[in-house]
Amino acid sequence: MAKLSLFERRRRRVRTALRRRAGDKPRLSVHRTGKHIYAQIIDDASGKTVAAASTLGGSSSGANVDAATKVGSDIAAAAKQAGVITVVFDRGGFLFHGRVKALADAAREGGLEF
Repeated sequence: MAKLSLFERRRRRVRTALRRRAGDKPRLSVHRTGKHIYAQIIDDASGKTVAAASTLGGSSSGANVDAATKVGSDIAAAAKQAGVITVVFDRGGFLFHGRVKALADAAREGGLEF
């Protein structure tokens, strides 16, 4: 078996811990790149995306902390519209710092519980 990168090891560790404590709650998954940040709420039981938000189509330019905050509030609004209140936060292999933290804080302020 090939040696996994640090990112991949972190991602697997986070996902394993999530499965243990998630129960039947949907998962708020975050992905960030150099240019954009994406968030989606996924119902793993049915394998469907319930709500999604990103910097792709929005008015926010770039993937800075302000853009991440906007995506966090957008995903919270979309989740409320879909009837989702409680989620588990899946940061993937990304550290809970900077843009990922800003997105999480904005989603909490928007009414999501995790």
